[in-house]
Amino acid sequence: MLQAIIKKGKVVAEEVSAPILSAGEVLISVSHSCISAGTELKSVGNSGENLLIRAIKQPENLKKVIAMAKAQGISRAFSKVQQKVKYGTPTGYSNSGIVIAVGEGVSKFQVGDKVAAAGAGIANHAEFVVVPQNLVMKVPEGLDLKLASTVTLGGIALQGVRRADLRLGEYAVVIGAGILGLLTVQYLKNSGVRTIVTDINDDRLKIAEELGADLIINPTKGDVVKTITSFTGGFGADAVIFTAATGSSEPLSEAFKACKKKGRVILVGVSGMEIKREDIYQKELDFLVSTSYGPGRYDRSYEDNGNDYPYAYVRWTENRNMTEYLKMLHEGKVNLQPLISKVYPIEEVEEAYASLQSLEKPIIVLLSYDTTTEVPTDNKVAVNTNYTKPNSALNVALVGAGSFATAMHLPNMQKMKDKYALYAVVNRTGHKSKTVATHFDAKYTTSEINDVLVDDNVDLVFVTTQHKDHASLVLQSLQAGKHVFVEKPLATTQEDLDKIIAFYNDESIAKKPMLLTGFNRRFSKYAQEIKTHTDTRTNPLYVSYRINAGFRPATDALHEHGGRVVGEVCHFIDLISFLTDSSIVSVSVEKLSPKNSQIRADDNVSVLLKYKDGSVANLQYFAVGNKGYQKENLEVHYDEKTIIMDDFTKLTGYGVKVKDINSKTPEKGQYEELVHFYDAIANNKWAIDFDNMVETTQATFLIQDN
Repeated sequence: MLQAIIKKGKVVAEEVSAPILSAGEVLISVSHSCISAGTELKSVGNSGENLLIRAIKQPENLKKVIAMAKAQGISRAFSKVQQKVKYGTPTGYSNSGIVIAVGEGVSKFQVGDKVAAAGAGIANHAEFVVVPQNLVMKVPEGLDLKLASTVTLGGIALQGVRRADLRLGEYAVVIGAGILGLLTVQYLKNSGVRTIVTDINDDRLKIAEELGADLIINPTKGDVVKTITSFTGGFGADAVIFTAATGSSEPLSEAFKACKKKGRVILVGVSGMEIKREDIYQKELDFLVSTSYGPGRYDRSYEDNGNDYPYAYVRWTENRNMTEYLKMLHEGKVNLQPLISKVYPIEEVEEAYASLQSLEKPIIVLLSYDTTTEVPTDNKVAVNTNYTKPNSALNVALVGAGSFATAMHLPNMQKMKDKYALYAVVNRTGHKSKTVATHFDAKYTTSEINDVLVDDNVDLVFVTTQHKDHASLVLQSLQAGKHVFVEKPLATTQEDLDKIIAFYNDESIAKKPMLLTGFNRRFSKYAQEIKTHTDTRTNPLYVSYRINAGFRPATDALHEHGGRVVGEVCHFIDLISFLTDSSIVSVSVEKLSPKNSQIRADDNVSVLLKYKDGSVANLQYFAVGNKGYQKENLEVHYDEKTIIMDDFTKLTGYGVKVKDINSKTPEKGQYEELVHFYDAIANNKWAIDFDNMVETTQATFLIQDN
């Protein structure tokens, strides 16, 4: 399919794989999408700037890169940034089309429904999109899909008016006569509010007047505050709705000055934020921010998981706001005809964006697509037609092109090209998979897992998706005869784990593929060195392992599908089991009892593991520590000897001479595990015994359920 991509100061239509539908989502064949002249043009401009200027303008992103460099090394962090700069980012957040499939749990929509969709990074400029059901709205029968594609902008403007809370006969000022401002004017007039509009563009002011504005003002031609004060009988406006986009703070200052006493200013657009106390203090003004489409925005429970707010308590959610906008369009209460400048086919997206930067500066520009009622089936996109691999290397299909896989595993594979060759990339979203495939010279990309499972050239499937999908993808890949590497955890439920166990217990399968769960720490040079000493011990080990995991909000997705215990504690149990070289006989658990819901009990646990050989391990995993302190500290005590490992950067022996090993950044064995796995496949010998992987996984289930 074709998708609009912002890349190096321009927008191009690029061929990528169609997205894959998941539970709670709707697959839409797009008819039209609406370009946001403000937000998207800014992104286009930023993409053309050099990295230094972008870093100065976006210090919050620079902090993220610095944190990544500290955790994973400078080269990996720089490579990640370069990928984004070189291959660009998808764009768009408002479109309309026809439902061609619905995911599990979706009951509001059915195939054939005409809908509109919203969401940055979701309702993209693309031929096909998958959108969570709470960000999809039905289009009233008879409403042109071209008009419905503006749904997101309609919702943004409507939420701004709701925040203003104006009454019949009151005065409102709208600063900025762009699309949001002109929609706001129409809402206000429908509500019986006397409306004043300011803008420096006379053509747009004329449109505002045609749409019902009672007074229009060009700030370059008159005194805005005096004119508004006079028009309102000397009192000032009841509310000012700021829909403009500017880096200056002066228009916001004028907005405050234009208000009556105890009036309010609602920020919908973008403004400089240098607020003068004298502008707001004496009048006791309220300054409110309108968050995008309305209640539910940025709430994962609402947007991603489909949990609606009760109608009686939250009358206007983002979905209900946008649904109401579509009704007003259908009823003729909102007129878009003066605002739509031109419709371009997706193939001419570069020209469409260029038109928004012209001297005429149109208000609304749309993109059009050829809609279909068929679900796309050919999701493969060729990337490197000259793909070759060394005879000894394994052809790898990466499933899940997330940040960890692309920053850690794929660069490691590049360092051992005689062992691994990236052959295909599978990802739910097409642009991400194509970016990774292109950067690492894979042969093709696809969004459909079956494409690689039926490909005889694929030797190894590398599963790095969301935790909830691990077990299913592992089982499908094993059944297809592929060797599998899966990032931890192996499974998130006992039911899913049992299916993998059943596969390996099935005697009718003569030759079973190899499997490795990404318990990398046992392969690190630190763990290997400790093991050389503990293997010669006389008595059992006493192990103390402290993990300062770092705080994550209680609503974070990391807590879902087994949470941090199943998803991360498995790492540490595996390392302890590796050192004891024994099986677990008992698991005891104590969890923190928080005083409020901000802290979770299940990521603050103390675990006591007893092993068959008599070894004991005290595992402390907590999220209430300070992030400035090291993440992992391992103490191994035995035979009057002690070995301490500090965060995989330093090893110290007491009563035993250990190798002098030091690292500037933590080296946790991700590279070494791939070396071991290659050798395991070549020699048909498990890198980690299957029973050990099962035992570790089951231990996390016990901890989580305790």
